[in-house]
Amino acid sequence: MLKKRNKQEPEIPTSSMADITFLLLLFFLVTTTIDVDTGIGLVLPPPPDETQQVKVKTENLLKVLVNASGEVLLDDELTSVSEIHEIVKNKVRENEKLIISVKVDRQTPYRIYISTLDEIKQAYQDLREEYSLKTFNTTLNQLTKEQLADVRDKVPQKISIAEPEQR
Repeated sequence: MLKKRNKQEPEIPTSSMADITFLLLLFFLVTTTIDVDTGIGLVLPPPPDETQQVKVKTENLLKVLVNASGEVLLDDELTSVSEIHEIVKNKVRENEKLIISVKVDRQTPYRIYISTLDEIKQAYQDLREEYSLKTFNTTLNQLTKEQLADVRDKVPQKISIAEPEQR
């Protein structure tokens, strides 16, 4: 009779599996970029050489106060966030020297603060768009660099962000 042979099953060598896994892990850690929240992107003017205080007339100042519950006061009048855009636009049209002072409570929800700033910036964007159409007969995104610089010079964003008070 024929004798059965003991057939050995083929094995996959796993001794270097840990090394390969480690190298793959290291590769992905090195090549992956992690998106980090950097906060609000604001371009601040350079600091003055000397500390100087500038007096601003009250008629040239629009106070925007946001309390801890998210209520917005524009010159001591309760306003919704969605109304800020039109009010700011109209007030800047009336007074070109207007400075908008934004002050929030430390407990103010971040989304309300950002929404308030966005509405103010959108008002300035609309005013720049109007100036561009009136002066150059074209929209902002079609202007040359020189024309865009002229628009920014004629319709500057005058926003002052005040530091929240300590309690």
